[in-house]
Amino acid sequence: MGAGRDVAMEEGSAPERRAQAPMTSAVNWALLGLIIERPGYAYELAQRFERVYGDTLTLSSSSHAYTALGALKDRSLIEEIPGSGTERQPKPHYRATGTGSEEYRAWLVGQVSEDRRRQRLFAIQLAGLARDPEAALEVISRCEHACLEEAGRIPISMRNGNQNQNGVPGHDVSERAERLLSEENRLAVEAKLAWIQYVRRELKALTNGRASDEPARARRQAPLRGAVRVRRAA
Repeated sequence: MGAGRDVAMEEGSAPERRAQAPMTSAVNWALLGLIIERPGYAYELAQRFERVYGDTLTLSSSSHAYTALGALKDRSLIEEIPGSGTERQPKPHYRATGTGSEEYRAWLVGQVSEDRRRQRLFAIQLAGLARDPEAALEVISRCEHACLEEAGRIPISMRNGNQNQNGVPGHDVSERAERLLSEENRLAVEAKLAWIQYVRRELKALTNGRASDEPARARRQAPLRGAVRVRRAA
């Protein structure tokens, strides 16, 4: 009787532990996305992961995919289905569960807020350099260079468009994905460069002393207030 209660308590505590420790691994989420797109077995998923994500997101080792699959299975985000083929021990395939698909969609939405949080953090931290405008200008110039350099890596070139034996396009970065990447890149770089130019003007104003007529206290508290102000959507 007591043992039964202990087992029930142990099983019941698993969801609570998962709720207290949400999955934060970008690799785990990316692998789940690949499984949602198309079920597969471990080795095939690892190979597809490397082709799709390239240097954007990497597996730390050959066994990383297996570890990630174990984590996804423990959280009931994926399930094993019998393998097919003529081999004596067919490789197990993995497919997403309903919970996995639902949580993946929620995670994607959450990335928007996380991206905005990082941008706000960067703006606030950059404003901290306003006491030394020349140093801040040097940082923003390097950011501009990095932005342009990163932009040059997209769009991703299309892969071999031949179909495989299942009739699925042979390339892993689809034409639709390439279009989405290209347009996101264009708009993001355009907005980032416009913001960089705005910050540069603010910093040059400080360097030229045009802010000298402001109260000293205001300059100390918010020397670059305009640069970190977040414009509200109309």
